[in-house]
Amino acid sequence: MADVSKIQHLDLNLLKVFESIYHEQNMSRAADVLHITPSAVSHALKRLREYLGDPLFQRSNNRMLPTPACQRMAPQIIDNLTRLRQILQHWGEFQPFNSQHHFRLGIHYALEPSILPRLAKKLAELAPKATFSSVKVDRENLTRELGAGHIDMAFDVALPIKPPVLHTKLIDGEFCVLMRKGHPLENNLTENSYFTAKHIGVSNRPSGDAAEDFLFQQQGLSRDISIRCQNYYAAKAMLKESDLLLTVPYMLSKELLADSKRPNDLTEVAIPVRLTNIETHLYWHKNTQDDEALSWFRGVVQSMFETF
Repeated sequence: MADVSKIQHLDLNLLKVFESIYHEQNMSRAADVLHITPSAVSHALKRLREYLGDPLFQRSNNRMLPTPACQRMAPQIIDNLTRLRQILQHWGEFQPFNSQHHFRLGIHYALEPSILPRLAKKLAELAPKATFSSVKVDRENLTRELGAGHIDMAFDVALPIKPPVLHTKLIDGEFCVLMRKGHPLENNLTENSYFTAKHIGVSNRPSGDAAEDFLFQQQGLSRDISIRCQNYYAAKAMLKESDLLLTVPYMLSKELLADSKRPNDLTEVAIPVRLTNIETHLYWHKNTQDDEALSWFRGVVQSMFETF
C-alpha cells in the first residue's frame, strides 16, 4: 500500500521516470529518452516503489513489465501528466519573435533535405530564438511518440492512422527518374525500357520494398533492383558512373540536382509509367491541437508547402 504521508512529499520528477519506463519497457531506453543515466533511472524507480508500496515493474528478459496495479493505474497517471503539460504549455502568451521554444520533429531522413533548409530559413525570419531538432521515428510507434510528447509533430508519407493522431496532407508529389547525363535512355525512356533497365532502390529499413515498389505492385508491376542502399545521396553518386536509374519524388529530385557540384552530371526524366502520387502528411496528437506555439508552428509548416 502507498504511504499517504510520503505521497504528500512526492517528487513529481519521479513520475516522468515512471512514464518513460512504462512506455519504453526498458531502463536504458528510458534513460536515453530522459537524457539521464540508467543508474539515475534505477534510483528514481526505487524511490517511487517506496512511496507507492509496489514493485511497479518486473524484469522479464530485457523488458520491464508493469505489475497488475501499475497496469491499472498507469493510464490515469500518464493522462494527468499530459494534461499538466498542456496547462503549462498555455502558460503566458506565445510570441514567436521572442520565443525560445524548442520544436521536436519526427521526420524520415529522405525528407530532411527538402524540408529542413526551408524550415530553418522560416524560423530565422519569424522566430529567430526558437530551435528545432529532427529525429527518426519508427512508424509503428508514431502514436506513442506523439502522445508521450517525445516529438511535437511528424512528417511522413500517408499512413493508415487514426485519432488521437490528427494529420493533414502537405503535398501530393509526383515521381520522376534520375540518370547520368548521356545515358542511352535519356531521350528514349519508355515503359518497356524502364522495366528492362536496372535500378537503385533506396530504403533505410533492413528489408522490404521501397515506397515506389509498393505502388508498382498495386499494378502488378515490378522492376529490377540491381543495388539497394540506405540514402539518396549515395544513390546519386552511383548514378554518375553507371547506367542505373533512380526513381524519386519530384520534390526530392530538385534537391538532389541542386546539391550537385557539377549539375550537368545528372538529368531528370519524366517517369514513363502511371504511378500514384506519393503524399507527404503532417501528423500531430490531438492533445496539442490547441497549443498556441504548436498551432503557430503547424501554420508555418503548411505555408512552406504552398510554394513547393
